[in-house]
Amino acid sequence: MAKDSISRAPGSTPTSGPYSVTRGGIQALKKLLVGCEDNVPTEFLQHIKQVAFITGNASSDRVHFPSPLREQDAMLAIKALEACAAAAIGDLRDLEDGRDVPDQGRQIDVDVDKTSCFLMSAYMTSVDGMGKQDPRVKNKVPDTDLNRAQSILYRRLSANLYETKTPGEYYHIHGSLEATKTLEMIGLPPFDPAMTDYRTCIDTIEKAVKRFSSQQLDEMNVRNGQAGIPALTWNQFLASRHGQAVSQLPPLTVTSSELRSPPVPFNQSQDRFMSQHALRGIKVIEMCRVIAGPTIGRSLAAHGATVLKVTSPNLPDVPFFQVDVNTGKHTTSLDLRKPADRTVFDRLLSDADVFIDGYRPGALNRLGYGEATLNRLASRRGKGFVYVAEDCFGGSTGTGTGAIPGAEWARRPGWQQIADCVTGVAWAQGKFMGINEPVVPPFPMSDYGTGALGAVAAMAGLYNRATKGGSWVCRTSLCQYDVFLMSLGLLPEAEQRRLRKVHDAAFFDLRHSDSVDEVGKRALASLKRVTPHLFGAGLMQQAYSVGFDGVVAWPKEAIRVEGLKVGHVRAARPNGFDKAGWEGWEIDDSLALQE
Repeated sequence: MAKDSISRAPGSTPTSGPYSVTRGGIQALKKLLVGCEDNVPTEFLQHIKQVAFITGNASSDRVHFPSPLREQDAMLAIKALEACAAAAIGDLRDLEDGRDVPDQGRQIDVDVDKTSCFLMSAYMTSVDGMGKQDPRVKNKVPDTDLNRAQSILYRRLSANLYETKTPGEYYHIHGSLEATKTLEMIGLPPFDPAMTDYRTCIDTIEKAVKRFSSQQLDEMNVRNGQAGIPALTWNQFLASRHGQAVSQLPPLTVTSSELRSPPVPFNQSQDRFMSQHALRGIKVIEMCRVIAGPTIGRSLAAHGATVLKVTSPNLPDVPFFQVDVNTGKHTTSLDLRKPADRTVFDRLLSDADVFIDGYRPGALNRLGYGEATLNRLASRRGKGFVYVAEDCFGGSTGTGTGAIPGAEWARRPGWQQIADCVTGVAWAQGKFMGINEPVVPPFPMSDYGTGALGAVAAMAGLYNRATKGGSWVCRTSLCQYDVFLMSLGLLPEAEQRRLRKVHDAAFFDLRHSDSVDEVGKRALASLKRVTPHLFGAGLMQQAYSVGFDGVVAWPKEAIRVEGLKVGHVRAARPNGFDKAGWEGWEIDDSLALQE
């Protein structure tokens, strides 16, 4: 693939000199295509030659983040494949309507700066100008931190990376959204009102963690059903049984679960208000929390899908992230343990096309919504499902009830930090910072990368359903994204030196036990100085949110596909805001009419 065929950055681009993100993106795209070619329709791949990576200025083609990881390269590649999926679906819809498809294909642009904004979207999003780190934003965002695992600093730091009993060995404990079990597991009280100082909390928890070896901590985590994992190097991960298994997987998988259902043409699903979106009329049920899973739904909504996020009123979620990942959706609250709510959910499911599962593998199966249930419903209604699962470790099969050979951690719970620690990402970040310790990289970039992969997988499943019929199981995971990322190699040492030179010294003062909030705060401050163009109004979208009763601003979509609209038609709202139904959804004209 020649560079000129998919890069239209202003001016000439030398083949030597400063590191070029667009050139890195081309290489990452080649690798992604090799990994995914057996899991996506060939029609997607036929649009690759129309892809252009575009930059706004000389700074756009540089590495933006203080990290040795090729995050921008990886995301450019994934976004390019997402755009190709939309183009192929647009062509198929034209053919279904009897319209000719142009021989030259659709021009596809992937914006480098907007891709960077996507990778730190939670830190870019705001309500009435108040971002994630503004304490006043709590007045705008409903409190879904039911267990005070986020709002109480001491409990928040139960999800953090600490040194163990063995010097130089590190373990990431993770109290998740309920810190009590993890704190008690290491011998600490679940609440301690005296613990309000950041460093005192870290020192206290690390002292408790240092009573145990990594193996002991892992055994306790497994016994208590908690998330947690040793911080491994990339080579240590590849040497593990799970690493050997998952490293053989492509970044995403798409397989048939039944082929009895007839094909479902896209144009059976119409929405007159979304006539230029590739996924107009496609109904999606999203069963997810936090970032990675909901990013799948957010991405599908940008292509016009009708995405309904369903959460339980009894389960916590991170409050502010909803301002980001609920963009474009409706949200409703149902408790699937209650018969009345199950009846409502079953009615929604009977009309759905896509089912996104972001819970730990097998959880929804235990509630009665596994692969067998979906296949029976597909048979009854004569229309297949696209089931999309996102989890931490990868290697699960079906709807989370099995695992591929060797994937011993497949059914363990986990989050972005857990994946970054186990795959060697955190060790790479720490060594880049000049210390012999792992550090979780800035921003939840693995979350967003995984969500983007999940969206591509969902679009592949929908294309297969339209052309082949049947139901399709699509899988990706945080570890699969990280394996793809690490397989690209680290940035050249010269580029790493440049990044260490230009970014704030305060960022490089961070250590293994600094929280992801502190890492993100310092990285954001440095980025605002080093790359101020990323924070200009031209890269942001804004609209009034009735749910948050304020103006929400969020990054614009990074891709443009000729002849199709890519963008949301409503701002985010809190979890549980809407009635449970598919009818009467509002459209924000200020968004719908934009180019």
